Order: sequence, then C-alpha cells, then structure tokens
Amino acid sequence: MSTVKLTLAQALVRYLCAQKTIVDGEKVALFAGVWAIFGHGNVPALGEALHDVKDQLPTYRGQNEQGMVHTAAAFAKQMRRRRMMVCTSSVGPGASNMLTGAATAYVNRLPVLLLPGDTFMHRASAPVLQEVERHDDATVNVNDCFKPISNYFDRFSKPEQLIASLPRAVAVLTDPELCGPVTLCLPQDVQAESYDFPASFFEERVHTLQRLGADPSQLNEIAGLIKASSKPVVVAGGGVHYSGAVEALRAFVETHKIPLVETSAGKGALGYSHQLNAGGVGVVGSSAANGIVNDADLVITVGTRLSDFTTGSRTVLSNTRVPQININVAHLDAYKHAAHGLRSDAKRALEELAPLLKGWSGSDAHIEKLSSLKSEWQTTATDAVKPGNATPSDAQVTGMINEAADLAKDVLVVAAGSMPAEGMKLWQGESARGYHSEYGFSCMGYEIAGGVGVKMAEPDADVFVVVGDGSYLMLNSELITSVALKQKIILVVLDNRGFGCINRLQNGCGADPFNNLWDDGMADMADYPKIDFAAHATAMGATSEHVENLSDLAAALKRAKASDKTYCIAIDTNAVDSTGGGSWWQVGIPEVSSRKSVLKAKADWQDSGKKDQAF
Repeated sequence: MSTVKLTLAQALVRYLCAQKTIVDGEKVALFAGVWAIFGHGNVPALGEALHDVKDQLPTYRGQNEQGMVHTAAAFAKQMRRRRMMVCTSSVGPGASNMLTGAATAYVNRLPVLLLPGDTFMHRASAPVLQEVERHDDATVNVNDCFKPISNYFDRFSKPEQLIASLPRAVAVLTDPELCGPVTLCLPQDVQAESYDFPASFFEERVHTLQRLGADPSQLNEIAGLIKASSKPVVVAGGGVHYSGAVEALRAFVETHKIPLVETSAGKGALGYSHQLNAGGVGVVGSSAANGIVNDADLVITVGTRLSDFTTGSRTVLSNTRVPQININVAHLDAYKHAAHGLRSDAKRALEELAPLLKGWSGSDAHIEKLSSLKSEWQTTATDAVKPGNATPSDAQVTGMINEAADLAKDVLVVAAGSMPAEGMKLWQGESARGYHSEYGFSCMGYEIAGGVGVKMAEPDADVFVVVGDGSYLMLNSELITSVALKQKIILVVLDNRGFGCINRLQNGCGADPFNNLWDDGMADMADYPKIDFAAHATAMGATSEHVENLSDLAAALKRAKASDKTYCIAIDTNAVDSTGGGSWWQVGIPEVSSRKSVLKAKADWQDSGKKDQAF
C-alpha cells in the first residue's frame, strides 16, 4: 500500500482539498476557503500546512473569531449548503469567541467546519497559556463547550484518527438532515505529529446532494389529505432553497392553485409580485399571509422547523385547528406539532406528489380571498414606506432600498432587531436568492460579517446590509475584511440610539422604558455621545456618509451602487414606528407587578393569545 508521511495538520488540509462538489453543473471545491486568526494553538502546525496549499485552499484573516464563523455560515447559506468554509482559532479565548457563531450556525443548520486549537495531550507543561483547568475533570477544556452546538465533535489524540473521523465529519456537513457545524479539536502537540497515511485517503471525492424519498404508502396518504381539502395553504421554509426546489414548488402551487406563505428562511420561494405569494407568515409576517392561513382548511409546510415566530407561538400554524402536513427531510421537523409527516427531500416530494394530484386544485374562492387580502395588505405596506416629515422609520428606509436595488438579483441581508420584520414584510425582491435573513438565532452582530459571506457567494449582485446601531457596535470589525478583500457591501446603519426593537417590546409588556434607549431609560445614569458611524466606517476604509433624510438617502444609495468599494450610509431613524400585520407572540409577562400597566398587558396580550394556542 502506497503511503505518504504527513503531520496531522498537513493530512487534514490535504483531505479537505480533495473534497469536491457540483454547483450549477460544474465541479468545484467543497471547501471554498479557511478563515483564520492564528495564535500559539494553531499557527506552528496548521498555519504551516495552510501556507503550503494557499493556492488551492485560500486562507483569509478574520478580525474577530465570531465574525469569521458568521461569514462562513452566511456563505454556506447563500450557496444553499452546496459549498462551505472552515474556521480556525487558537486555544482559549479564540476558541470561545467562536461559540456564538457556532450556535448561530447550529440553529440555522448551516455547515461550518470549526478547527479550534487545543491544549497538549501530553500535559507535560500543563497548565498552558489560555488553558481552562477543572479540579474534577482533567480532560475538559473550553472546547468542550462546542459539543452541544456541533453536529459532530472530535478531539484527536493521534494523527491516524483522521482516517476514521474526517469522512464522518464531511458526511455530516453534506447531509441534508444532519447538516450543521462540525468541530474537530486540534491539540497543539498532535497537530505536529506525523503518520504514514494511505495515499488513497487523499483521492478526490465528489459530493452530490442526497435526496431522501418517502414511502409510497405515505405519499398516497398525504395526497389523499390534500385532495380532501379545498382551501390549502403552502408554507415555504428554508428547506425549499436547500433542496433546490424553488421551481418545483412554483409549479406545484400554480398547477393546483394553492396560496403560498413564506418563513424568514423561505422568503424568495416565489417572487414578491407573484399572485399566489401572500408574503411572510407569523410574527414578522403580513396580514395577508396570516389571514389566508386562518381561512385555510389544510396547511402544507415544506422545509421549515416551525419556530415560534413562524407559527405565531402556535396560534397561526401548528395549532391543530386544521390538519397540517409537514414535508421535511429531517425526522425532527416532519413530525413536529402532531402533524402528518412526510419525511422526504422537498423537491423529490413535490415531484412525486404531482401525478397523485393530477386534475385536483384548490377552490377559486380561496384564490379570490387571497387577492382581497393582498390588496388590503398592499395599502398597509404602501402607507408604511410613504415618506413623511418625522424622523424616518425602518420601514421607510426599506422602501428606499427597494427603489435603489436591482430587485431581480440584488440581496438584502438582515438579522436581529427591527429589520427582519421590515425586510420580511416590505423587501420586494424577485430573486430566489435575494433575501438573506439570520432569524433562527436572531444574532446581533451577524449582519456585517454575514454580508461579506453573502458577497463572496454572490459576486455579481449588490449586497445591501442593514444594521441597527446596537448590532453595529457589537460586531463591526469585519467591515475591514470587506474593504481589504474587495468584497463590496452597501451598509446602511440605522441609528435610533439604542435597542429600539426590544424597547418596543418592553413598552408593549406594560413596562417603563429601561436600559434600552440611551436617551430615556439610560439618561439618568450616563451621558452617551452621538456616535458618528460614518466616520467610524471611514476609519476602517469604507466610503461613508451620514444623511439627514430619505431624499438624501435615495441619492446616497445611488452613489453606493456606483461605487466600486464598500460604502456605508448612516441615517437617524425613530425607535417607535413599526409595520403592523404580524401575529401574536408569547413572552413571559409577570403575573405580579406593582404597575397596573403590566397587569393590563398580561391580561390583554398574554392571556388573550393563549386561547388560540394548541396547548
């Protein structure tokens, strides 16, 4: 047997280089690059190994370990999980910084390969710099925190363990159901140790999308449920995109005259203007989508994990009012909430249901109801983006971005705060790839780093990243990366001087403003300055400007589109206005309070919503 003598780090890198995938009919590298911040835990061995293959597997330097993982996850999401990236950090704080990014990728089921450095297996010099010691367990360190947020975890004590572990790791990263972060811990001594690896271990491997199919009896049962309905609704989730089922779903709803609503991850399954698209469903959804679901006699979900924001805390969807079918490749999701499960790849399920539903369609009255609801909603949406004299709202800013963008190909990137709601309701993109929302973990700080990953996946599109001042302050360092790597994003910073979204929730729960907005709840405790976000972005290399109103914003967006480098526009917005149309959401309002407003909120909001829940 032919062998090759390599260190663990060298063998790991060589194996990654041998993994390929098919994207749009072309064979490309499965791993598109490595994000690295080097330290003593990974630079001597892994750093050297990566240097040797920099032309095959490029290494990019991140500015913050959390940001690196966000960028990698965003790239994988935008590439529909067909391609992915690697992130490596040193031992200790570098590794623990990656935890939030790993959790975000885990919740959103996105493939990222994490390679944190680790302490010495020989322990001769323990405790080493940045080592976490425990009195009760000598085998535990900070990297064990990755276990609950990894879909596969390993720590190597010998180089030859790669032979068994790496194929399992890649199998998880490419599996439609198990997909998520993989963590492989690299002890500093073992990284540098060598072994005579079989040469065959490094042969090229091409990974293609696996399409799990349903049992024929299940398909017949589901088809029977559908044919028994007259007013069904389809819920499009992120699995529609990951399965490549956009065209199949469009054909399905058009053939059978079924209204469609979208989750945050599923937005774009139909273009904004499609007559069957009712828009976003649930808490951040439209009155049209929530209304047509309420009118339905059957719900068919496709590729969604049915979070509380999608289901309206199980008052809109998953409330057992009508039968529900869950089409999902994941067992966990297919049988959620007492639904009729069809465990299958989305595209395959839709195609296999087609002949079983031949000649059947939903009622014309249901489509007429949809048209009426959409007309009413359009009035709300138009009013929300209409310019006024007051400080602009987030909705009005979204309206201006709609006017500036090429809706056929440009991408809007949002995450935490108000923008996932305004983007979901008001972004008018027609491209299936035009809306990128991290709303599984709702992670503040994702936006800028994620925007870089989206741009790397969409080099021919303008990527509009909208971020609140709170998220910007949490994690803005990858703006430098965007400039340095010439991955242009158009960054719009909405400055409402605080956490406006959560302040509205606080007020809605009957509480006084407290610890959210700088100018009221914090005013008696500190004197917060007015931050010049444009100047800050300029200091990191972006072309930047602050605008005073919506008219100036429209002109600035044109300049940003014409620019050949990352462009930041800062604008003051108000923390009060938001677009209505969403559903009820369950939060924990106190049963006991000294304030009557809190008790009233408990009765009016919390208790009133429970009557529509399924439990």
